[in-house]
Amino acid sequence: MEATVGNSRVSGAARAPPSKSYTHRALLAAGYADGALVRNPLKSADTRATAAAVEAFGGSENREGDDWDVTGFSGDPSVPADVVDCENSGTTMRLVTGTAALADGTTVLTGDESLRSRPHGPLLDAIESLGGGARSTRGNGQAPLVVDGPIEGGRVEMPGDVSSQFVTSLIMAGAATEDGIDVELTTELKSAPYVDITLDVLADFGVEAAETEAGYRVDGEQTYDPAGGEYDVPGDFSSASYLLAAGALAADGDVVVEGAYPSAQGDTAIVDVLEQMGADVDWHEDDGEIVVRQSALSGVTVDVADTPDLLPTLAVLGAAADGTMRITDAEHVRYKETDRVSAMADELTKMGVKTEERPDELLVHGGDSDLVGAHVDGRGDHRLVMALAVAGLVADGETTIAGAEHVDVSFPDFFEVLAGLGADVDR
Repeated sequence: MEATVGNSRVSGAARAPPSKSYTHRALLAAGYADGALVRNPLKSADTRATAAAVEAFGGSENREGDDWDVTGFSGDPSVPADVVDCENSGTTMRLVTGTAALADGTTVLTGDESLRSRPHGPLLDAIESLGGGARSTRGNGQAPLVVDGPIEGGRVEMPGDVSSQFVTSLIMAGAATEDGIDVELTTELKSAPYVDITLDVLADFGVEAAETEAGYRVDGEQTYDPAGGEYDVPGDFSSASYLLAAGALAADGDVVVEGAYPSAQGDTAIVDVLEQMGADVDWHEDDGEIVVRQSALSGVTVDVADTPDLLPTLAVLGAAADGTMRITDAEHVRYKETDRVSAMADELTKMGVKTEERPDELLVHGGDSDLVGAHVDGRGDHRLVMALAVAGLVADGETTIAGAEHVDVSFPDFFEVLAGLGADVDR
């Protein structure tokens, strides 16, 4: 499906969808528990994949209005009766690989073509060192994956510069092992705030885990049990970033983003970045509202080691800013749904933007560019689709984005919300 966005102005209030990262972890935590009512979750393609995986391991799930009622497997996952299809969700595959290592038997995990190209080698090696079996059927660290359990826990060394989700997978599973799991990181941890999200969710489910001098530690034989049997999912700052960028670039008056309460999400950094660029932005934290107005922006240098999902948004902000936007420490962003560094460089180039791609950096020379409408490709990546749509608001003419349906991964009604703010959108 294609979506066309014309040069237009936006104003009014919109609510960021619930957090995808918190929803994934809450659904799986409810699976590790006897069960839980997950309130206000994000219901998207990716989170449905995690809910389906919980069912595959012996739980069940039922969507009730705005909530998700999960019956868990009480820390003792069954061997799935069939291959677990994680679809396009890397978070699902990585988190439930740890679940598979607890099951007394063999689990096979796979996904779509994009997911089958993403790296999982360090997580497989970790499970092997903990006494389980874990391999890639093609011997390249990529899905399909075959995992044999159960593991009892122990100490494991793992690099931290591929994906923080490997750490999340092990510490979530580790609470259900006999001995717990002690993860010692052999390199700097990228995307560390996502592990903070995990620790936040675990604490709300009554599980103690903590950062150590060398990595992370979770004791074994713990029980997942949220207070009152319920868990509330906060708003998603990755998704809010597109609305905030739309306001900073194209607001006619105020754009108010609702549901933006403080949390452990690293992508709250988008507010600071906008301020550094010169945006007129105010975060009323107690009310969960961020107000942003159209502003003259200047390019700045932003390190995305901990905020990889912000790269597409930052690239678009840079395309409309004076000077150069330099996005650094971005090599790990190449291993998402697509190589987002290269993809954003290519698609913005189609829109008349001068870009410069380096192994771990993306430079966007907005001061030397004039954004023009073009036919661009979202490349099956929800974050590219939404970022390019925001660029279309301030491009001369119309911008048509192929693969617009992929917003269903994290922000299913994105185009409706954008249109509700006054944007010229045709799907």
